[in-house]
Amino acid sequence: MLYQQGDVLIRSIPFLPKNIIKKEGKTLAKGEATGHHHTITKGEAELYDHEGTLFLRVNSDEAQVTHQEHNTITLPKGDYQIGIVREYDHFQEEARQVRD
Repeated sequence: MLYQQGDVLIRSIPFLPKNIIKKEGKTLAKGEATGHHHTITKGEAELYDHEGTLFLRVNSDEAQVTHQEHNTITLPKGDYQIGIVREYDHFQEEARQVRD
């Protein structure tokens, strides 16, 4: 299952990778331009890092991800990989992260 909230992609995965590092807080991504953020605001969840990739484990039956300009997303219990939407500039021939 794949969820999207603005520029954040949340992909359901069968299990977390080994050797992950637990992170403090519940913010999945912060907007560079606006200061807005994608944050778990309801439910029990933990964030992890593995080699620069962010992972999420929802421990309660569900968790809610909120953002100041996007609809709330409800995630069921499980493990997730967090990504950022990328855009490709055909004129400059480069890919870059979408800025929220």
